[in-house]
Amino acid sequence: MQKVISCLMLAVLSYCLPAALVAQDMSLAEILIPDENWELIGEGYKFTEGPAADAQGNVNFTDVPTNTIYKIDLQDNITVFDDQAERTSGLYFGPGGKLYACRMGGKKIVVYDLAKDPQAKAEVLAENVGVNDLVVDLKGGVYFTDPGNQRVMYLDPSRKLHVAATNLKPNGIILSPRAGTLVVTENDHPWLWTFRVETNGTLSARGPQFGVVQVPEGEKLPKSDGMIFDDDGRLYLASAAGLQVFDTQARPCGTILKPQKAFLSNVVFGGKNFDTLYVTCQDKVYKRKTQVKGKPDWLR
Repeated sequence: MQKVISCLMLAVLSYCLPAALVAQDMSLAEILIPDENWELIGEGYKFTEGPAADAQGNVNFTDVPTNTIYKIDLQDNITVFDDQAERTSGLYFGPGGKLYACRMGGKKIVVYDLAKDPQAKAEVLAENVGVNDLVVDLKGGVYFTDPGNQRVMYLDPSRKLHVAATNLKPNGIILSPRAGTLVVTENDHPWLWTFRVETNGTLSARGPQFGVVQVPEGEKLPKSDGMIFDDDGRLYLASAAGLQVFDTQARPCGTILKPQKAFLSNVVFGGKNFDTLYVTCQDKVYKRKTQVKGKPDWLR
């Protein structure tokens, strides 16, 4: 209880204090590089989502309404990866370099086995499922959010489906480094749910251990969405306020301003050294180099 109260108090401080003061006092300066800002990578999309980094640091993302998945290479060239993606929202690279995807339009979880074939077609892992976002564990099991049915599902490595958590309207989802904790956002509630991941993939010890999400003035909802962890265990959350950062003790470090006044849907570390933040922000995709790295867990 004391820890939760502390998180609440720190979250209130991060909301009330000017951004520069929060950054100075709460170590956001240890993350950002002076004079580095957001750099526009691509524009002209309908609604961008699901950034995911492969083993080399290339980043895939999706334009949901146009049923298209794109790839950003290390030189910032953007090419079409799949133009029949059935309103794919969430993307995630898992062990072996396989790309997993949530197809909202087709109500499917699919995987592209790019290690076997760089031009691999999607293989269906699960059908007739409500999907929004997903994350893949080190065994190849898939946790995904099903907001329509107010639950988190787990697709185990043998492709059996399990209800992992209920009584929440989940949106974004991520596993902590070394996969000991699952974090889930709710778009219309200002907190982050955490679960302990058991060895068999089940979830336990549910609690709002990452405190409260900042809701900016003029907004009624936090609009919490996608997340990523860096190598040091900090959590980065895309929200209405911007890119909110929490340290390993669940304390707010501050908020990185959005690159434009639009919906910030998701974030991932990519680039050659995994030291660059890539964000999807409505009709555009941006990147920003940092002092920290966020290598995919299966590459650590």
